[in-house]
Order: sequence, then structure tokens, then C-alpha cells
Amino acid sequence: MERAFSPFDEIIKSKSRLISSTTWRSRRFDFDFITFNNEKAIRDAIEGMNNQNLDGRNITVNEA
Repeated sequence: MERAFSPFDEIIKSKSRLISSTTWRSRRFDFDFITFNNEKAIRDAIEGMNNQNLDGRNITVNEA
């Protein structure tokens, strides 16, 4: 994830979280949080990466 987002600016912090559901239909959600130093980098990353394919999966990028 850091490699994909590093072209937008220096990454201050990166954190990953996995959430699994144990209901009748097992589901898994991966959440990654990337922190940039400035607002422009945040906007550029959202615009540049939202709905893109990363490692064979379409990703959703938004501000947390």
C-alpha cells in the first residue's frame, strides 16, 4: 500500500486493519490508513487512486 501511495507525497504513517465477519456468509474487509503531511497530497491520492485496481482488487479511497 505504501508503495502505491508514495508517489503522492511522503507518507507520515501507515496502518492496516483486517475485519472479518462470522455471520452465515464469511466476509473479510481490509482497511489501510495512510497519513500524509498536507491536504493537497490527501486530495491527489483520493482522486488518483479511488476505484483503481491494486494487486487484482478494485480499491475505494476516501478520507477517514
